[in-house]
Amino acid sequence: MKNNSFSRLITVFQERIAPEEGYLVGYGAISVAFDLQVPLPDSLSIISHKHKQYTTGQWSIYTSRHMPEETLLAHLTFALKYEGINLIILKKLFDQLDSNEVIKLIIEEPTGKYSRKIWFLYEWLMQKQLSISDLTVGNYINLVDETLQFASQNISISKRHRIKNNLPGVPNFCPMVRKTTLIEKYISLDLPHQIKKIVGKIHPDIMARTAAFLLLKDSQASYAIEGESPAQNRTQRWGRAIGQAGQKPISKNELIRLQQIVIDNPRFTKMGFREQEGFIGEHDRSHGTPIPDHISARWIDLESLMDGLIATNEKLENDLSFDAVVSAAIIAFGFVFIHPFVDGNGRIHRYLIHHVLLRKDYVSRGIIFPVSAIILDQLNAYRNVLESFSIPNLDLIEWKTSEHNNVEILNNTIDLYRYFDATKQVEFLFSCVQQTVEHTIPEEVGYLIKYDLMKDYLDNVFEMPDKTVALLINFLVQSNGKLSERAKSKEFKELTDTEVQAIENKFQEVFN
Repeated sequence: MKNNSFSRLITVFQERIAPEEGYLVGYGAISVAFDLQVPLPDSLSIISHKHKQYTTGQWSIYTSRHMPEETLLAHLTFALKYEGINLIILKKLFDQLDSNEVIKLIIEEPTGKYSRKIWFLYEWLMQKQLSISDLTVGNYINLVDETLQFASQNISISKRHRIKNNLPGVPNFCPMVRKTTLIEKYISLDLPHQIKKIVGKIHPDIMARTAAFLLLKDSQASYAIEGESPAQNRTQRWGRAIGQAGQKPISKNELIRLQQIVIDNPRFTKMGFREQEGFIGEHDRSHGTPIPDHISARWIDLESLMDGLIATNEKLENDLSFDAVVSAAIIAFGFVFIHPFVDGNGRIHRYLIHHVLLRKDYVSRGIIFPVSAIILDQLNAYRNVLESFSIPNLDLIEWKTSEHNNVEILNNTIDLYRYFDATKQVEFLFSCVQQTVEHTIPEEVGYLIKYDLMKDYLDNVFEMPDKTVALLINFLVQSNGKLSERAKSKEFKELTDTEVQAIENKFQEVFN
C-alpha cells in the first residue's frame, strides 16, 4: 500500500478557503493522497487547533480529539463516520488499490463496523469478491447512516458482511443525497399535507380548470426553457403527454416514446438512444471546434447507465418511506446529466419529475405541478444547479475534437454519472415544490374564483357571450383594470362610457 501522508495543514484547498487553519482529513485527505480524479465534495472536513466544532456551507470543523491516525483505514473510518458514503471517491480509490491491499485493510478489524462497510462497498462497487471468509458472528448494521444521508427502507441483507444494504440505488446508478438543514426544513413543512388541504377546500370544477391551466402552462414553459416557440398543437400534444405522467412505468421503450412526442419532426434528429458522443455548448466560429458546457455520458455506457437508472427508479418507487421529492431529483437530474438522446432530454427530464411525484403519491391524480413554469421563473438558479454538476466534471473528462466537430471522449467517465451527489438538485427541486404549493396553485385558484365572479356580473348585467367575457377580462387584467382607448373604440365600442366605468369599478372590487 502507498505510504501516503494524509492529514495536511491547510488554509486553502483547491481554491476553497477554509474558515480557519486546520488539517484536511477524511475524503479530502484521501483524494489528495491518492491523486483521485473526482469532483470535490460539497463539504470538506478539517481538524482545527481550537476546541470548537461547527459547520459552514462548505466545511465541517472538528476538534483535535477527532484527529484520525495517519493510515488509510483511519481516514476511511473518519469519512464513513462523519461524512457519509461518497461512492465516486471510494470507487476511484478501489480502482487504484490492489485487492490484497484491501484485504489487509479489512482483516485489521474484520468484525469492526467500518471495516465491514469498506468490505461490502468494495465488493458492491467493484463487482468482485475478496478472498475473505463470510462473517458468522456479529449484529447486522445499516450501511448508510440515516442521520447523514437518505437511505432506502427497501433493504437487501448481506449475510456475508452482516450488513443491511440500505443504499438508495443499484451498482449501475446510485446518486447519494446528504441530509442538509435546508432539506430537513423543507420536509418539516409537510408540503403534501398542504396540497391535500388546498385541494379539499376547492370546488372540483375550479380544481379541474386549475389543473388544466397549469398543465398547459407547464408544457409551454418546458419549450421556453429550451429557447423554442413551438406551434400550439405541439405544446398541447406535449401537455397531453405530461397529463399521462405516472400511468406507465419508466422503461427504455417508454422514454423513446416520450422522445417521439417531443420531437415532432425527426427528419434532422437521430431518434432513440445516442450512438455517438454528445455535449451541450457552442462551436468555435472560426474552426467549428466544440466549446462544451456539459459533456454527456459516453454512448457506449448508455445501456448500463439507463438500466441502472430504471432499476433505481423501481427500487425507490417501491420504497413507500423514501421521500418523493428526493426520488424525483435523483431520477430526473440523473437522466438529464446522462443525456441519453440527441435531442429532447430537457423536456423528458422535467416530465420525469411529474412522473415520480405521481407514482409516489406525492400529489393527487389530476394535479400537475407546473415545474417547468417555476423553473422558467428561476432560470438562473436552475442553470446553476445543472452547472454544479457539469462544470466540475469538465476538468475530469479528457476529450478531443472528432472529425465531425463533436467531442471524442478519451477516458472512462461512467462513474461521474452514476455516483454523483444530488444534494443541490434536491434542494432546488424542493424550492420549486414549495413555490408551487404556497403560491402558484393558490394564486391560480384565486384568479379563477375572481374570474367566475366577474363573469357572473358580466353575464347578468350585459348578457355577454363567453368569448367576449374572456376577452374583456383579459384586457382588464393586462391594463390594471382600465380599458384602453383603443379597446373602447374597437372591441368594446358597444359599451357606453357609464357602462365601461361600472365594469372597471366592478373589476377593481373583485380582483383587488
